[in-house]
Amino acid sequence: MSANLDPASSADGGVVADGSPSVAVVLKGYPRLSETFIAQEIEGLERHGLRLSLVSLRHPTDTTHHPVHERIRAAVSYLPEYLYQEPLRVLRGWWAARRLPGYPAARAQWLRDWRRDPTPNRGRRWGQALVLARELPASVGWLHVHFLHTPASVVRYTAMMRGLPWSGSAHAKDIWTTPDWEIAEKLADCRWLVTCTAAGRDRLAALAPTPGTVMLVYHGLDLQRLPPALATRPVRDGRNSADPVIILSVGRRVEKKGLDDVLEALAVLPRDIHWRFEHIGGGPLGAKLKARAVQLGLGERCVWHGARAQAFVFDAYARADIFVLASKVAGDGDRDGLPNVLMEAQFSGMACVATRVSAIPELIDDGDSGLLVPPADPAALAAALEQVIRDPARRARLAQRGTEIVRTRFSFEHGVERIADRLKRGLAGPCRATHS
Repeated sequence: MSANLDPASSADGGVVADGSPSVAVVLKGYPRLSETFIAQEIEGLERHGLRLSLVSLRHPTDTTHHPVHERIRAAVSYLPEYLYQEPLRVLRGWWAARRLPGYPAARAQWLRDWRRDPTPNRGRRWGQALVLARELPASVGWLHVHFLHTPASVVRYTAMMRGLPWSGSAHAKDIWTTPDWEIAEKLADCRWLVTCTAAGRDRLAALAPTPGTVMLVYHGLDLQRLPPALATRPVRDGRNSADPVIILSVGRRVEKKGLDDVLEALAVLPRDIHWRFEHIGGGPLGAKLKARAVQLGLGERCVWHGARAQAFVFDAYARADIFVLASKVAGDGDRDGLPNVLMEAQFSGMACVATRVSAIPELIDDGDSGLLVPPADPAALAAALEQVIRDPARRARLAQRGTEIVRTRFSFEHGVERIADRLKRGLAGPCRATHS
C-alpha cells in the first residue's frame, strides 16, 4: 500500500502525483474493509499495466485494512471531507478553477443541480470539485469513479472544468437512491459505465441516452489470492449442545442487510436445535441489534465480532457451517448489488441461505447452489435454516455446487480485463472514445 494513507502532503496539502499516473480513480472513502471488491479491482488494473492515482472524498475510519490494500502501489490523496475544515484550500481551488476554460459550463451545471437538490451535500460536491480541478496533475488523462452518486458528481464537475473524459462504476445504493434525472444526465456525460448486477444494468440502461453506455461486469473473486477451501468440514446437525452448528453472517450492520430478520428467524428455530450465530462487520445498528438479541433471549448464543480484516473473515468461513445473508430493500430504497461475501462463502465451501433481492439470484440457484427465501420473511428464513442445519449431507451438496459456480461463472480476471481494456483505449485516444 502507498505510504501516504494520511492526507497527501504538497505545499498546500493538495493532491500529489505519484509516478505521473495516467488515470485518477476517485472513491468515496479509502481504504474501506467493506469495499474489498473496489481494492481488488484497483490492484487488478495495476497488474494490467495501468498507472493510477487514488483520490478519496473521505478519510478512512477503519482501524485496519486487508492484504489487498498492501499490494496496491498507487498513491492516495484526500480532498477536504468538509469544506469548513480547509477553507483556504477550497478558496485556492476556486481561484484557480475559475480560470479554466470549462469552468463556466461546470458552474452552470452545478447551479442547475443545486436548484433541484439544494442540500449541503451538493455544495460540498462543488467545493471538492474545485479543489480537485486545481490539484489534479496535468499528466492525468482520464478520470474513473466508483459510485454514481456523490463521487460521480465531483468527477463530473471536475471533468467539465479540466476538459477530461470520465467513466464510472456503479454498485448498489448509488443505483437505487440517485434520482432518475441525475442518473440520466451523468450517463449522458460519461464515456461509459460498468455495474456489477444485471438488475442494476437494466435500471441504468433504461435511463442512458445512448445505447451501450452501460456494461455488466461482475466483480468476481480473485481466486488465486484467497485461501483454499477446506477439504472436509465437521458434520454438525444441531443435536449436540457441546458442538453447536455455527451460523455466520458478514456485512455492515445496516438496514439493507436484514440482520433484524436473521435474529427473528433464529428466535423461532426449534428448541432441540443447538446453534451459535456469529456476525462480522461494523455499522450504526450494532447496539440496536445486540439489544434485540437479548430481548429475544439469544444474547448468549450470538457473537458480534465487529469489522475485521480479510484473514479473520476467511478463518470464520472455515470454522462455520452455514452462511446467512438476509438482504432486503431498505426504507430509502438502498439495497445490495451482488454481495462479495456470498461468493467468498461459497468459494470457501459453505452452504448459503439468502434472499431473493437484486442480483443474489444471479449467483444462487435456489435448491441447487444454495437456498433462497423472500426478503423480510423471518419465518421462511427460519424454515430454510432448519433444513440445512438438520441435513449436513444436503449442506455439503449445496456448498459443492456453489463453489463450482463461483469458480466457473464469476471470474474476476475476465471482468478486470474488460475495464482495463476500456481505460487503455480511452487513454490512447480519449477524444475518439465512443460508447461501443
